[in-house]
Amino acid sequence: MKRNSDKNLHQIFCYHSSSLQPPRWRWRWRWRSSHNKPSFKTFAFFLFFFLFFLFTLFIRLGWINAEIIYWRWRGEGVEKSRSNREGSWKATCPAHFRWIHEDLGPWRETGITREMVEGARKTAHFRVVIVDGRVYVEKYRGSIQTRDVFTMWGILQLVRWYPGKLPDLELMFDCDDRPVVRSNDFLDPKSSPPPLFRYCSDEFSLDIVFPDWSFWGWGEINIKPWRMVLKDIKEGNKRTKWKDRVPFAYWKGNPHVDPSRRDLLKCNLTQQHDWDTLLYVQDWDKESKEGYKQSNLEDQCTHRYKIYIEGWAWSVSEKYIMACDSMTMYMKPRFFDFFIRGMLPLQHFWPINDQSKCPSLKFGVQWGNNNTNQAEAIGEEGSKYLHENLKMELVYDYMFHLLNEYSKLLKFRPSVPPGAVELNPETMTGAAVGLHKKFMEDSLEKSPSDTEPCDLPPHDPKVLSEFREKKLNALKQVEIWEKEYWENQRKGN
Repeated sequence: MKRNSDKNLHQIFCYHSSSLQPPRWRWRWRWRSSHNKPSFKTFAFFLFFFLFFLFTLFIRLGWINAEIIYWRWRGEGVEKSRSNREGSWKATCPAHFRWIHEDLGPWRETGITREMVEGARKTAHFRVVIVDGRVYVEKYRGSIQTRDVFTMWGILQLVRWYPGKLPDLELMFDCDDRPVVRSNDFLDPKSSPPPLFRYCSDEFSLDIVFPDWSFWGWGEINIKPWRMVLKDIKEGNKRTKWKDRVPFAYWKGNPHVDPSRRDLLKCNLTQQHDWDTLLYVQDWDKESKEGYKQSNLEDQCTHRYKIYIEGWAWSVSEKYIMACDSMTMYMKPRFFDFFIRGMLPLQHFWPINDQSKCPSLKFGVQWGNNNTNQAEAIGEEGSKYLHENLKMELVYDYMFHLLNEYSKLLKFRPSVPPGAVELNPETMTGAAVGLHKKFMEDSLEKSPSDTEPCDLPPHDPKVLSEFREKKLNALKQVEIWEKEYWENQRKGN
């Protein structure tokens, strides 16, 4: 049968019209049927096939949104489809994004020169250069474990998530724990602090805070990429209702990294003291030999209260502890990462006095067990903040806005140094082995985001001042309650 031209399509589907002569091909049906005309079923078949062909073609061309049609068929409307695809991405960014402006504040007036960037090379592990949407790295020294590799991998995934949207930039990254750019060294207005990126900072430093490597997996201790961990912990939270959980404060970790953690172990149960705590030493060497069977994060949401305490600096464990909907007993910190600055005492966690750990923990547990509804609500709000505001899409949004705002301050044109190499997924996964390879494959962004980044709120010192005041008032309130509790205990009430 010869292929029909476009001018015959009308004749094919309107052959029954009394104003038209039967087309020539119509006679070929006679050997298949005793009728002179194609049957109604035959006509319906061709009509359905043609419409289906057009429908699939329009979807491929993007002229029809199949997802919206699906949700309409389900009776849930376009808004449901949009909320599924976009989530909260069109909304204003979460509270902790406001601190991006503060972190970049030291260079707001002067801008960032190439000399300033080169000044950060002294302690940096590597330089990152993004030019025309491609990522280059110049490595200076090795980091602890694979922190450097997975930080580079994370930046590469950001570029894949938002292709073509990141401006050209150049920065230095330090993968060690503690901040090194001391603000007291740059009190002179004419001084030029080096812009140095790292995982945490403190109130005495100018280091720029960036999401840590473990968001893409921590192969050395078998912690999966954050997107997967968050899903696992969400399921783990459902296993035991809050009021059915063990009514003590739980901690498991390495006490040898800092004296403060060794001091915490003094709060464990003894024949002389019961501080309402259950504290355990984590032996990672033993765990690795036993296949990490006792270190699944989703299996550790079984206590009403979980303790967070820093190590040598801020601790990666923070997000895993707070993602459980147990009430977090947050030991007064010295350091901060990028997201904790959006969270408040008595709303998202319970503050613990680091100078009197044991009495403070005891009071926190007693308060929680005597105010179960409030304690449960604090745990849920803390967990909710992480599950909603620290999902991987918003981690990428934080990285995007931080790098975008940083690039606006550059007073030079970024360029690829001779010793730099271009990053690409194939080369990086090809060089990795074991869990490192698996976690790279698991955290690979296979397609770009179909939404724009959330809207970064403008720099507003008044809003941050009000936030600080609210935080301070909550800390003072807990101090008052704790003081009253122990005074009553001494009086025998």
